[in-house]
Amino acid sequence: MVSVGRTANIEGIGLENTDIKVHKGFIETDPYYKTKENHIYAIGDCIGGLQLAHVAMREGVIAVEHIAGLNPEPLNPLFVPKCVYSEPEVASIGLTEEEARRQGYRIKVAKFPFKAIGKALIEGDGNGFVKMIADEDTKDLLGVHLIGPNASDLISEMSLAKILDATPWEISYTIHPHPSLSEIFQEVGLAMENQAIHG
Repeated sequence: MVSVGRTANIEGIGLENTDIKVHKGFIETDPYYKTKENHIYAIGDCIGGLQLAHVAMREGVIAVEHIAGLNPEPLNPLFVPKCVYSEPEVASIGLTEEEARRQGYRIKVAKFPFKAIGKALIEGDGNGFVKMIADEDTKDLLGVHLIGPNASDLISEMSLAKILDATPWEISYTIHPHPSLSEIFQEVGLAMENQAIHG
């Protein structure tokens, strides 16, 4: 695998004729994507951060709402699903175990394999797993990490769970269709309390 990253394409666009600040090769903005020039906003790869198309789209919405005088919520990176379109696919949202511990959380972690999900076996791809991380004290969902079939599609359910501040129990109590790959979330939520049905 070769992953070289991205650089901002900001050369030759006239930044030298403005008060716009550049730091480490990226345009600096406030949380609403306004630059040091009040009438110029910047979004996407040229500002760094999470360089994903769906992030740039949300940044654009926030910028336009701010320009229109609305009061948009700044982007919360913990609500951004991250996907790697590899084989197998990888997707995540929220904190990793290490990040959660560094931030002082007492965490509870559960894993569940795709090989225990009927739909994954029907489709001939039982490789991979899901990992769920929760705050042991509040039971809040802190992060979810997937590797396996359709991970980039499945992570959307966990994006909604993060926005709604769901707990693993609430996710496990949500009825998931059978057979479906999404059952893995019901199972990992149950596994958090050692109650997985198919594990």
